[in-house]
Amino acid sequence: MQFALTGFTPDSKFRVFAFQGIGADQKRTPYTVTADLSRIRIYGIMVQDLPLLCVALLEQRSAAGPLQTSLTLSEADMQVYADHRAADRAEADRRKSLRKTPPRRPATEAGRMEITQ
Repeated sequence: MQFALTGFTPDSKFRVFAFQGIGADQKRTPYTVTADLSRIRIYGIMVQDLPLLCVALLEQRSAAGPLQTSLTLSEADMQVYADHRAADRAEADRRKSLRKTPPRRPATEAGRMEITQ
């Protein structure tokens, strides 16, 4: 099943994302995923990341079996995302530390390279 974001309702504490689930037979089913905005700050999740997190939740749940039409992005889901993101950052830092910098050429007293002909 594929999921398409159709909109969201902003609120001061929650954001409810609306999706259309499109089955293999092209049948469309509406779904909603609610995210607690006060909790996303705890896990360092950006508001812009929420639609993708919601789609991932819908895909994960639909692969496991019948899907409810209304879901909530739980703290456990947010923790998994935060852990993956931290692991990705650690891997990027590790790769960055493996880069070799080219050796520096010695400069002359005047701060310029000596040119010989």
